[in-house]
Amino acid sequence: MTLRPIITLPDEKTLRQISRPVAAVDAEVRKQWDDMLETMYHAPGIGLAAIQIGLPRRLLVIDLAKDGEEKQPLFVANPEIVWKSEAQSDYEEGCLSIPE
Repeated sequence: MTLRPIITLPDEKTLRQISRPVAAVDAEVRKQWDDMLETMYHAPGIGLAAIQIGLPRRLLVIDLAKDGEEKQPLFVANPEIVWKSEAQSDYEEGCLSIPE
């Protein structure tokens, strides 16, 4: 695994690129997921999209385990939003690409 630099604002040119779909989960995709996961844990964060490390691919990693809990990473390729609740909640923003 390789720790990758996280792209942050004001680098909107990189962050707003349209990411390519992933045709197949192969060794290259698994390596990218591993790098993303290591980078996310190091930040620390609970989620990271590939574009946040400069890879315009439709990949992301998530781990919602709390401190002291066993890690439960989720690896996602080609995510799509297919439903949205009408309910709203307030949360503190935690995007690793938007510091502070």
